[in-house]
Amino acid sequence: MTTDRPLITYLRVSTSQQGRSGLGIEAQRQTLAHFVQTEGFTVTREFVEVETGKGSDALDRRPQLKAALAAARKLRCHVAVAKLDRLSRDVHFISGLMAHKVRFLVAELGPDVDPFVLHLFAALAEKERALISTRTRQALAAAKARGVTLGNPKLHVARKSAVETVTATANRFAANALPLIREAQKAGATTLRDIAAALNARGVATARGGQWHAKSISNILERA
Repeated sequence: MTTDRPLITYLRVSTSQQGRSGLGIEAQRQTLAHFVQTEGFTVTREFVEVETGKGSDALDRRPQLKAALAAARKLRCHVAVAKLDRLSRDVHFISGLMAHKVRFLVAELGPDVDPFVLHLFAALAEKERALISTRTRQALAAAKARGVTLGNPKLHVARKSAVETVTATANRFAANALPLIREAQKAGATTLRDIAAALNARGVATARGGQWHAKSISNILERA
């Protein structure tokens, strides 16, 4: 495999504290290093961003990302991130980045995921976060209405509601993933490991944004 393909890497942490401690940076760097080695790229420059998260979807608040885009345009190469949320947690912001005509690669998703699929992943992740946030607020409000004071010994009631919220979210994800599993089976995947490999090959991420394994496929089938 040739190693003459230039690549810009972009790493981001969400707080100044994380930036000082290095929390999260090394994990991203290791993920990108593995991706670069596997796919035959050569890292030309690395850009590291530390920002608070407030207003994080405005490009003028992300000078390192802006610099990475400029460097990639000059070199006519891609910008790689470890995970999609290192670009942003906002689908509109990611859509706006595509207008800069610089292709992004997401190490966890592999090299063959096109911009349209990135939009889909971003939209699904954003919707899921909104649902979790809403359900959690509703669960806590309902617990309070039942007389549970958060922070007192009855907190276990609120925790139970939160667990129920997480369970409902997992069930929704399972329902969405099941058709993809059925497609893989129709295409000839007969074992749980084969199905997991098929979903990974298509760039489909798990609910946590990771890779599929036989156990995670089994969990989906059990929920569904």
